[in-house]
Amino acid sequence: MDQQRVEAAKHIVAEGVLAGQLTASSEPIIGKWLTRPAYAEYREAVLTLIEEKKFSELDRLFWTDIPFGTGGRRGEMSEFGAATINARTIAESAWGLATYAKRTNGEFGRKVVIACDTRLRSIEFSKLSARVCAAQGLKVYLFDGPRATPELSFAVRHLGCDCGIMISASHNPPADNGFKAYWSTGCQVLPPHDKGIIECVYTAEEIPAVSFEEGVATGQIEVIGPQVDAAYIQAVSQISLSAKREVKALYTPLHGVGETSVYRVLHELGFDGVEIFEGQRAADGRFPNVPDQLPNPERPKVFEPAIPAAKGMGAALIMATDPDADRLAVMVQNKEGEYQFLTGNQLGALLVDHVLRSRQQIGKLSPQHYVVETLVTTPLIAAIAKQYGVRCIDQLLVGFKYIGATIDAEGPEGFLFGSEESLGYLAGSYARDKDACVGAVYVMELAAELAAAGQTLLDRLNEIYGQYGVYVEQQISRTCTGPTGQQQISAIMQAFRSKSPAAWGAARLVHVVDYQLHEARSLPDNATLRSVPEPKGDLLFVDAVTGPCELRVAMRPSGTEPKIKFYLFGKAPAGQATEAATAQVEGALADLSAGLERWIADVIK
Repeated sequence: MDQQRVEAAKHIVAEGVLAGQLTASSEPIIGKWLTRPAYAEYREAVLTLIEEKKFSELDRLFWTDIPFGTGGRRGEMSEFGAATINARTIAESAWGLATYAKRTNGEFGRKVVIACDTRLRSIEFSKLSARVCAAQGLKVYLFDGPRATPELSFAVRHLGCDCGIMISASHNPPADNGFKAYWSTGCQVLPPHDKGIIECVYTAEEIPAVSFEEGVATGQIEVIGPQVDAAYIQAVSQISLSAKREVKALYTPLHGVGETSVYRVLHELGFDGVEIFEGQRAADGRFPNVPDQLPNPERPKVFEPAIPAAKGMGAALIMATDPDADRLAVMVQNKEGEYQFLTGNQLGALLVDHVLRSRQQIGKLSPQHYVVETLVTTPLIAAIAKQYGVRCIDQLLVGFKYIGATIDAEGPEGFLFGSEESLGYLAGSYARDKDACVGAVYVMELAAELAAAGQTLLDRLNEIYGQYGVYVEQQISRTCTGPTGQQQISAIMQAFRSKSPAAWGAARLVHVVDYQLHEARSLPDNATLRSVPEPKGDLLFVDAVTGPCELRVAMRPSGTEPKIKFYLFGKAPAGQATEAATAQVEGALADLSAGLERWIADVIK
């Protein structure tokens, strides 16, 4: 190491911080990458950036150590840098998980299963993770190609593994990738394991890795595929609740892995009317035929290329999954022949009603049964569960891992359905993560039953609204990237806690539940009313009123992306015409949303 050159580079970095050209948090991380032997292969590239005074690029690469959140590690890819996804950050993630698994469960007989989606570099990163885990003495099962995230959850349980790794960035842009860590239950890691893994990750120095060929030759790495696929498809098929199959649908995997799971299980179950959309069929991490190359099925825009094909085949439905096939979105053909998007909350309510109705009809429903949803999922699901006389467990933080943990805590024998607003659904006991297959099977069965009676999913949704009242939910997301992004997010949360506004638009704010401070407060005086129980998290619920409409806003920083999310809930009383009630509550939410946006702008200006 050229010590003089390194010292000169450290001086340039310090000057950059003093001049405000480089974030202070970048300096110690850059220093670590310049001086420690574990980062020697990257030293020349880092030195070059420093000597050329490319401070903005240095900040992008080193402003933080990319954290573990609700979904593991996720972010933009690069060739190196602590703040990005690259070979080093993937290797230290795998090393940390393997090291913690050995410390927790003992040195011998440890096993891990690894899968990836179709993203750029996903296969490279999955093989690297396998090489690192094998070097730590773990028996590694590696899928022979891209697979769905829920199949990874299934495989952890099916193969009796201590942990699992999924290389995926879900619905993020093509430049991103990520590392999801799973524990022996098939659920994403939860406390205390998440903190233990993170501590191991951040102590990683030099990381040994066997050659891939050597690992396979010695049996330390075993390539798996068709047998696990068959077991997974069979397990998913067990959730079926109806024999109805006569309905046409078009399915798109958005260039992801969904053909290996969703499309296959539907045909295994006899849904011969489902066709795959060729324009978005090819596995391609660039997502070339997805509008804006953003393969998030929560965006109705992703359906636009498929709509002409759906009309051409006379499809009643269009279904789309994200690249790792754990989320499902649906559009339904309305009476005018156009396709109408269903939100995750609307689809969740329809599927919960379908599951409970079907089980009631066959006499397999009791007060011991339960459905599960997160705190930011529609309260309509709880209302439906109450009507059917089953429990709804809904005091859960955001992240499907909390639904998975609830299944184990309450007992899988009573579990009926899990739902989250971001298009995540689960039934059965074969996995502990959301699975687009579940949503697709139940959507097709419900659509087929309704079609036989001359109805659609939209008709059933209107019936539900007529019975329970019209529920409308919306979202606002503000992306705050880079070194100052977290400061902006923290400022927004702190601003509300320290000086809550009296109103957003015409909506008068009356009450807040703060899950970080564990208290409920009246507004706008912010006086403490009572303590609130678990869960603990950086989450605020704000109740408001506008005329007869009940309104609510949930505020939370994302655990996987540099975003702060605002979930807006509105309810119009039952007994009104659905169309009029919908217009009423949507108008109230639009006004509240505009007021909220103005308040956010004032906070971070």
